[in-house]
Amino acid sequence: MAAFFQRRLRIEWGWCDPAGIVFAPRFIDMFSENTVQMFEFAGLPKKRDMREAMGVVGYPLVDLQARFVRPAAYGDDVIVESAAPDFGRSSFTIAHRILLGDSVCVEGTEKRVWTVYDEVAPGGIKSAPTPEDVRRLFQKT
Repeated sequence: MAAFFQRRLRIEWGWCDPAGIVFAPRFIDMFSENTVQMFEFAGLPKKRDMREAMGVVGYPLVDLQARFVRPAAYGDDVIVESAAPDFGRSSFTIAHRILLGDSVCVEGTEKRVWTVYDEVAPGGIKSAPTPEDVRRLFQKT
């Protein structure tokens, strides 16, 4: 996997079970936050500003797969890396890995959908084609 975006994290105590091992759902939180930060890194507005700037509600998660290879523990410095999205019409898949040194702790994918407000159903949301200018941001590398 060639990373498009990566960041270093120190594992916090609140992410761990009483033995100091990362509780599995916290790894999924790390994937999700990396997606948000990767979109900013690519040049999109902060997620909280996307509605006003682009008319997009967001990109909710619709599918998730993860493989847990080895644990990470309190105080470990890990690298969370994400590969640029593989775009469909309105959905896209992001690959993630969490590394401790050269070892993979967790790898997985998220499938997300580009979402806008549904003008037919006030208050509702619906999928929409991912804009070409957004797709191009991820083709820089």
